[in-house]
Parts: sequence; structure tokens; C-alpha cells
Amino acid sequence: MALLIVLITCFVIILATSQPCQTPDDFVAATSPGHIMIGGLIAIHEKMLSSEDYPRRPEIQKCVGFDISNFLQTLAMIHSIEMINNSTLLSGVKLGYEIYDTCTEVTVAMAAALRFLSKFNCSRDTVEFKCDYSSYMPRVKAVIGAGYSEISMAVSRILNLQLMPQVSYESTAEILSDKIRFPSFLRTVPSDFYQTKAMAHLIQKSGWNWIGIITTDDDYGRLALSTFAVQTLANNVCIAFKEVLPAFLSDNTIEIRINQTLEKIIAEAHVNVIVVFLRQFHVFRLFSKAIERNVNKVWIASDNWSTATKITTIPNIKRIGKVIGFAFRTGNVSSFQSFLQNLHMFPSDHNKPLNEYAMLLSACAYVKDSDLSPCIFNNSQRTLAYEANKDVDRNFSLRNDFLWDYTEPGLVHSIQLAVFALGYALRDLCQARDCQNPNAFQPWEQIQSKCSKECSPGQMKKTTRSQHICCYECVNCPENHYSNHTDMDHCLLCNNETHWAPAKSTTCFEKEVEYLNWNDSLAILLLALSLLGIVFVLAVGIIFTRNLNTPVVKSCGGLMVCYVILLCHFLNFASTGFFIGEPQDFTCKTRQTLFGVSFTLCISCILTKSLKILLAFSFDPKLQNFLKCLYKPIPIIFTCTGIQVVICTLWLIFAGPAVEENVSLPRVIILECEEGSILAFGTMLGYIAILAFICFIFAFKGRKLPENYNEAKFITFGMLIYFIAWITFIPVYATTFGKYLPAAEIIVILISNYGILCCTFFPKCYVILCKQDTNTKSAFLKTIYSYSSHSADSLAMSHVSLDPTNGNITMTNPNSGGKPAAWQESQGLQAQAFAHIGKENATCAPKTWPRKRISSI
Repeated sequence: MALLIVLITCFVIILATSQPCQTPDDFVAATSPGHIMIGGLIAIHEKMLSSEDYPRRPEIQKCVGFDISNFLQTLAMIHSIEMINNSTLLSGVKLGYEIYDTCTEVTVAMAAALRFLSKFNCSRDTVEFKCDYSSYMPRVKAVIGAGYSEISMAVSRILNLQLMPQVSYESTAEILSDKIRFPSFLRTVPSDFYQTKAMAHLIQKSGWNWIGIITTDDDYGRLALSTFAVQTLANNVCIAFKEVLPAFLSDNTIEIRINQTLEKIIAEAHVNVIVVFLRQFHVFRLFSKAIERNVNKVWIASDNWSTATKITTIPNIKRIGKVIGFAFRTGNVSSFQSFLQNLHMFPSDHNKPLNEYAMLLSACAYVKDSDLSPCIFNNSQRTLAYEANKDVDRNFSLRNDFLWDYTEPGLVHSIQLAVFALGYALRDLCQARDCQNPNAFQPWEQIQSKCSKECSPGQMKKTTRSQHICCYECVNCPENHYSNHTDMDHCLLCNNETHWAPAKSTTCFEKEVEYLNWNDSLAILLLALSLLGIVFVLAVGIIFTRNLNTPVVKSCGGLMVCYVILLCHFLNFASTGFFIGEPQDFTCKTRQTLFGVSFTLCISCILTKSLKILLAFSFDPKLQNFLKCLYKPIPIIFTCTGIQVVICTLWLIFAGPAVEENVSLPRVIILECEEGSILAFGTMLGYIAILAFICFIFAFKGRKLPENYNEAKFITFGMLIYFIAWITFIPVYATTFGKYLPAAEIIVILISNYGILCCTFFPKCYVILCKQDTNTKSAFLKTIYSYSSHSADSLAMSHVSLDPTNGNITMTNPNSGGKPAAWQESQGLQAQAFAHIGKENATCAPKTWPRKRISSI
């Protein structure tokens, strides 16, 4: 019985030597006629046999290494085309196909691409040279494939010559999104940009920061490595080593490089996470040897092999460690499973891969399912000839579940999308044309017929709920994002610190630097108000200097005090200039310090004046004695101002204001002075407010003193204006944003400064200039006498006595000959009110008044 089995096997399988293709038709893997022909590029075999001739001839050799996964891709394409032919999508129009085996070689794929471009319905496969291929009719209308990015890039450059649509189901290299270099290339999978970004994010979130990378020495591997390196850098992940393997199995050094890579992995003991951008056959060989060496790591899988059954069925695969991978989105592929179940009934004419699979399956007929894949692979290293018989067909039908176990649903779904994308494009073209005629349209016209319109620069694609990735909406890029190519999958982010972009932008614009410029209309207005204030200060100084010996000027405390206050006002107005113009470290530090110290000095001087007025007109002996002890003008001024100087000095030393670029606004960079310490800034302003409040209390106490010469009432108004201005400033300062923030502080400085200047000096100037008859010694004394008489009467009437005999209330008459003591006391106190005017003014007082002076006033 065993001998019979051997004889049957020998009869079924005939070994042959490797022969190159004799005719172009020998080069075709699978073909089926139709009104519209679709080309296919699939790597059914892993490599092409090397030529033993010397010198080497430019001929296409036979391919070996039958790959089950890629064979399933061929079946998925055929099944998708049959689905369209059996539907009403292209009613009356049949799709045909020509599928070529690329053998995972760019050279073979290029040869297939040349045949795709050969002239249609020509006895000889020739590609005509033309300056304009708009009316040229090639052999096929579109191409599905290839799977590998390296092959897709090479083929696309040839197909671009005639703008023949090429739809890939697996090529993920980001460069293929460039419509300038690859205008006719389309795909149903996302680019590696998203995959590498997700990988880097996964690694960063997992807490890994020391990793290795293994990739292939081709465009796909190098571009994936470059993109991933950028993503890892953004996620603070470091790359310990980068190993590069030969891209194709035909390279004789691949085994040596795999061994060297494993030695590197073993040597880098601290690297426990390795990212693998390899093809399935690379991973198969790498893991097989890694298992032998007991290498146990965490492997990050790319979409190329993350769900490959070929990898998951490697013996003892669990010893390799953990594998974390990314895969394509899947869809409903149940119809493909039914197709595989009935595959033995599918016509095998003109389908070499199907025949070869049946032959290999027959060679491994008595191998159990777990060893079937290695058996097929080992037998496919030779070239086998197939003879059909009933036993082969029976084995074929019994092993259909094996194919489904090796199916990658995501990849099958992607192939279905690619075929159906062409089907929908053809449906649109065939609505107004007779597509049963092969000359009805040229291939490039399909590019104009899409499920969705091309997204222009400034837009990005947003997939709809449809399972077809080719169907999408074009949405505008949001602010601070841009896209500079058509049909971009995502908008690029501008550098928010230095650049900006409006919605639907094709580029980023550099942000403009803004600050309160000298040419700004608001700045000019504020400067004009500051200069006007300085003019008022100078005018008041001149008026007071020319009327130095008048009672009004003397009642202000003398020329020296007035000069100090006016100097403070001058500095306050001048400090506003430091808030305008391009901020510098010097101006930032000077403006707040100059304002804080000068304004404090101004308030300190006004405080002493308020205290003096209250002292002069106080009728309470106890309060007067207290005020006399408290009233020390020079120490008060130096102490109050000195405290502010200390506050500002500490502020400048430890956390002084400095220039800062505010980049939070979307379109401009605000160059502003950052206050350094908000606490110090608030302390400076709060201290001024405390002094102003004390000054307000003192002035309020003396608000009812002689009207023509009384400053207390006006000081009270000035302090009220100050409080209103700065209380309003706090919420304005907290809510104002941008280059006009300094203008808010300038305005409040001007308001408070004008308020105090006007209330302190303008009434005096009015009396000096417009009421000169009241600005005399006699008028002054008359006013004092009138006020003191009125005050004395009020005080005398407050002295009452109760007659204990009759219970009547008796009140002394201040006009009687016997003057009451209270009246005499009030007269003595009142005399002190004007004693500060000078000795000669005191001698002019009525003789009935005491001549006592308070030497401190």
C-alpha cells in the first residue's frame, strides 16, 4: 500500500528544472477576459531564482517560495471582480483581469507595468512613445497593487506616464501621498504617518523610553524609520539601535544580517521593546532564529505582519515574548469565506497560482493541518508540474478551511475596497458611454471620476460612515493648521509660538510682533494728555512762584512743599512715556518704580498738609496735643517714601519686571512687560492706597474749614478720584489682554494724577488769578475772624447750666460784658489757626484775641 502511494505521488508530481518565461503570456499569473481589463500586481512568490548563466542575461526567471497569504490576496481580487460582475453595479459590462506575480521583486513588477502600458489589441506587446497619451489605449484600464511600498513607488512612476490609476491595498509609505510625484496613485489604507504616531504614543504611554528598531533597506523601511524617529522624539523616547535588513530574499546576505541583528538585540540587554517594520518573510526568519536563541522581548508589529497567520503559527512562537500590533480596519468578508469553501469548483483555466496551490496541496496530502504551511513552502522551493486527477480535487475540497485560517480579514477588506473603488468610478463613466466598447474611455479619465471630489490644498479628507475609504468629505483645515497638497489625509499643525494660519490655509504665516507703538492713535492721545499735564504743572509752578508772599500760597505750606508736590506730578506724567514703545528690561523696571516712588512722595506731602490743617483748626485740646506730637513733616515724608523705596528695591532684586513674549494670541506675539511678582506689584499699589486713605481721613475731618483758603475739602475730592480710578483699574487690568494693557495703566495714572493736581492746585490758581481781592492779608484775616466768631458762638451755646432751684435752663450771652470762659477758650484756639501765616499777620489780629502761636506750624 505504501509503495502504491509513492507511485501515485511520483505520477502526480513531476520535477522540472527552472525555466524562464518563453512568451509574454507565460508571464501572466491569472487572467480572465472582459470588456474592461484590470491589471493586478501581487507577490505570490517570495523570490525569483537567480540566473546561473554567465554573463548574466536580462531575462525573467521563474519564481519560488509560494506564499499562502499572498495567494489569498490574488483570490480576494478575483473574488471582488466576480462580485461586481455578478451585481448590477456595471450592468451589461464585464470586468476582466490580468494578474501578474511580482515575486517580491521591483524588476519583475516593472516588466509587468510595461505590459500594462502596451498598446491594446496589438499582436505585439509594444509601448508607443508619444508626447501626448490622452488618446492612447493601453492594455488595461487600471491597476490593483502592489502590496509593498517599494514596488508601488517604482511602478507608479511608470504608470504616471499615462496617468493610469493605480490603487494599492497595502502600500502605506507616507511619501505616496505626494500627488506631485505620484499623481495617479491611490490607496485604501492610511499612510504610515498615523501608524508611527500611534506606535510612539503607545510606547510613551507604556512608560518605555529605550527601544530598538528593525526595518528593511528600501524606501518603505527608510521612510517608516524616518517618520517614526520624528514621532519618538516628540514623545521623549530614545532609540538605542537601528538595524536594517536586506529588502528581498534574493539577497544572499539576509541570513547573515538576521544573525547580526539578533546578536545586537542580545547585546543590548536593557532594550526590552523592539519596533519591527518588516515583511512577513523577514519576520518569519527573524523569529524562528530568535526562538532558537531564547530571545524574549516586547515586539511592536507594523500592519505588514501584525495579523499574519504565517507568524502566529511558528512553532513555539510564545517563547518570543509579547507582540503588540496595529492592523487595518476590517469589514464584512463573509462572502469571501463562501468563495473559499467552493474554490475547488472555480475554473482553474488561465490561473497558474490556483493550479500551483492544488499541486502543492496534493504533494502535502498526507500532512496534518498544523504542518501543512511549512510543507507547502518547502515543496514550493522547487518547480512542480501539475496533473489533475480526482484525488487532487478531493484533497482540494477537504483543505478549504486551511485557507480561511490564513486569511487576514483586514487585508481582504482593503482589496475589496480597491476593486470596488474602480467599480464605482467605472459606473460613473459608463453612464454616458458604451463601456462594452474597450475604446470608450482612456485610463486617465477614471482619475477624474471619483467617489469624492479631490480635496484642494487647505482642506483634508474626512471619511464618511461608508466602509469605502475612497468615499470621503473635504473639510477645511481649522485655524493654525494647513495643508499644502491635494487630498491630504490630515492638516499639518503650525508652530503656535511663532506662526499662525487662518482656516483653509495652505501655509503658515509668521506672527506679527505687537506692542503699544508710538504711532498708535491711542498712544498719541495719551501722550498728548501727559504733555498737557506737564504744561499744567509748569504753569502752576510759575503762578505760585510769582505769588509767593500771598496768603493763598502760604496757606499751601510754602513754596518748597508745593515744588516737591509739583515735581512728583511731573514725574508721574513723565512715567507714562515708559509704558509706550517697544518694551525693554530698563523701561519695564523703570516705569513702575518711578511711578510708585513719585506718587508715594506726592501723597506723603499731601498727608502732612492734611495733618497740619487738622492741627491748626482743631478745638479739642487733647486731639491738638496728639496732633502736635505727630506732626513732624520731614520725618513723615522721608519715612513714608522710604518704605516705598524699600518695597520697590526688593521687587527689582528678587522678581523684577522683565520683557516677555506673549504667544497665547492666535495671530500676533504681544511684546509686554511681565511684572515679575504680582504680590510685589500689588504691595506697591496697596501701600499707596493706605497712605491715600489716611490722607483722606485727615482731609475729611477738616472739610468745613474756611472756604477760600481751605484745601481739606479739595484734598478729599482728590483722594476720592484716586480711589475710584484705581478701584476701577483692578478689574480692567485683570480682564484687559493684548497690546493695550499698558494703556489701561496709563489712563488710571493720568486720571489719579489729574484728579489730585486739579483738586490741590487749581482752586488756588483760580483765587490767585480771578479773585485777587480775596488773596490779601486783610481778606484772609476777615475770613478767619468770621469763621472763628461763628465757631465760638456755636461752642458757647453748647455750654449750658441747669438751675438747681427752679429747674430752668440758663444760657450765658456771649455778647454780655462778662465773657464766658468757653468763648474766651475758643478765641484762643482760633488764633492759632492763622498763626502760621507769619508774625505780622498775627499782630494784625484784634487785641481781644490771645497772641499765642504754635511754633511748629
